[in-house]
Amino acid sequence: MDIAIIADDSKKELMAQFCIAYAGILSSHNLCATQVTGKYIEDATQLNIELLMPGIEGGGEQIASRIAYDEVDLLFYFRDSEPKFGFDETESNILRLCDVHNVPVATNLATAEALVLALDKGELDWREFINPRSRYNLAKKQGK
Repeated sequence: MDIAIIADDSKKELMAQFCIAYAGILSSHNLCATQVTGKYIEDATQLNIELLMPGIEGGGEQIASRIAYDEVDLLFYFRDSEPKFGFDETESNILRLCDVHNVPVATNLATAEALVLALDKGELDWREFINPRSRYNLAKKQGK
């Protein structure tokens, strides 16, 4: 599965701790993350993470684009819990696209743990059937 990871500055340590705890599960999937978050996690876990642009430079938009093209099967997005002043268009767009494309998304530790455990049990395998880039659908197109 293709998993995207984003963590606001105040949540990067929590995201790293989450990835340390579940590195065994996450290591068998394709991971991408905004650059600072991804580097933080790589340093803590040795997981192989495709580093996108920093969030402030368009990394969130890159993840939104991947969601729109069904290139993300699961999103871990640990957001600041403090109220924000103003509207965050990128955050809103990412969450809207997850709704449109039926991408499971965790915005807090409790949901992330539920989703990573479901991932480990194969309970998110239905994503393979709707993701046109999945091995299942590529083999189907090739007649295998």
